[in-house]
Amino acid sequence: MSQTTPAGTDDVRGRIDALLAEHAERLRHDVTAVAPQAAPLAASVAALLTSGKRLRASFAYWSWRAHGGMPGTPDEAAVLRVGAALELFHAAALFHDDVIDDSDTRRGRPAAHREFAAAHRREGLAGDEGRYGASVAILLGDLALIASDAEFAGAVSQLPRAAADSTRAVFDEMRTEVTAGQYLDLLAQSLPWDDDPERVEARARQVIRSKSARYSVEHPLALGAAMAGADDEALAACRQIGLPLGEAFQLRDDLLGVFGDPTVTGKPAGDDLREGKRTVLVARTLRLARQAGDVATSELLRTRLGDPGLSAGDAAMVAYAIATTGAADEVEKLIDELAGTALDLIERQDWPEEPRARLLALARESVDRRA
Repeated sequence: MSQTTPAGTDDVRGRIDALLAEHAERLRHDVTAVAPQAAPLAASVAALLTSGKRLRASFAYWSWRAHGGMPGTPDEAAVLRVGAALELFHAAALFHDDVIDDSDTRRGRPAAHREFAAAHRREGLAGDEGRYGASVAILLGDLALIASDAEFAGAVSQLPRAAADSTRAVFDEMRTEVTAGQYLDLLAQSLPWDDDPERVEARARQVIRSKSARYSVEHPLALGAAMAGADDEALAACRQIGLPLGEAFQLRDDLLGVFGDPTVTGKPAGDDLREGKRTVLVARTLRLARQAGDVATSELLRTRLGDPGLSAGDAAMVAYAIATTGAADEVEKLIDELAGTALDLIERQDWPEEPRARLLALARESVDRRA
């Protein structure tokens, strides 16, 4: 594996990138050893791994430092490998999520299932191109999951038994919870239309917490702390910080899914509207429209939310209707409240100054973003 940089050097993301590049090269070697025709699988995984903010890996690393981890030690290499395992798991989730949501793009490129459907068509292969593309994308996600588990196992194998067991428990909980959260998200989109905004928001918050909030911030913080041998009280503090910050992180995603600039987000404008996401933003829109007697906006959501044929112009019209209710402003306020709670808790921790400052900066970056 790659060597760590000298103590005190802040290049966590660069080191994670180097580890992921090694994985991509190893995967290319392994799949082409099976059959040269499998090379496109490795190329697709490598393409997804070359981009990303590495927030999860960074949260894990700086939490490890906050709880006593020392740079320049063998344990630093282990925590970086766990960061790489997190990024590989994230890649797997993205491959599968794009199939579930039938997304067209990911990070400014065609989503993997679209890319392989196009290859099927271009090469004149037999059978249904859409089914072929979705099947290949599922296999890509499986490859990333295999790599994630292998990297994680290698990372924790050198830890003391108690720290290894604690870290494994967090990692396993995270993976199970994300899968259940994905199901809840899919179920929420499939339920009959619900005119009760309180019920819609309660379901949306449940999805946020299980699918994204804990996975994006809480679990990475807990993983880093567990690797440093943190006790139950310290792990509980990580969870108290991570849950509200993770919710704020996902609420920002929800706003970007409706109002984001496609050239920055890498996703078409209005994708969440086409997919029928029953988000907190939608719930707040329903409530405010009802309070204002705005039947037109309620009916617009009922008839157009979840319409896969929604044009860019129609998506802009729905986004405008949402904005005029004041729902986006309410969600922005909720983001500020949740992030403020997390930032205050970080400030109050008895952590060394550098990791506390780094975690504060990561917290702000996770919610103050345009992609």
